[in-house]
Amino acid sequence: MKYDGFLAHVRERGEYNDQDEAADVTNAVLEVLAQRISPGEVKDLASQLPGPLGQVLNHATPQQTQSFGIEEFYRRVAERTHARPRTAQWDASAVLTTVADAVTGGELNQIISQLPSSYAVLFGKADLAD
Repeated sequence: MKYDGFLAHVRERGEYNDQDEAADVTNAVLEVLAQRISPGEVKDLASQLPGPLGQVLNHATPQQTQSFGIEEFYRRVAERTHARPRTAQWDASAVLTTVADAVTGGELNQIISQLPSSYAVLFGKADLAD
C-alpha cells in the first residue's frame, strides 16, 4: 500500500477532514505503538509500511519496550493529538485497522501476540479479544 492510499483509508475510517489530519493521527498512533512492541517488531512493521510511516516508527522506537494497558495507550495517543481518550480510541482503531490491512498476516500476528488481548479490537480482530 502506498503512503497516500494508506492515509486515504485512515481518513475514510476516521472521518477526518483532510489528509493532513489523517497523517497527524496516524503518526501519533504509530509513535505510541512503537513504545509498546519490541524494537525488532517495530523494525519489521516499519519495513512493511510506506516509507514515511516506517520512518515515524523507527524514530519513535525506545531502547526498551514499555508495558502498558489499553487505557494508557489511549491516554498517550490523546496526549499527542490533543484529544480525549474516547476520541483517541476512535483514532487508534482507524489507524490500526488500516495497518492490519497493509501488512502480512504473519506480521499482524506477531504484533498482536506482543499485546494484551484487549488491543485486538483496535486491529479489527475483536474475535481475539477477551
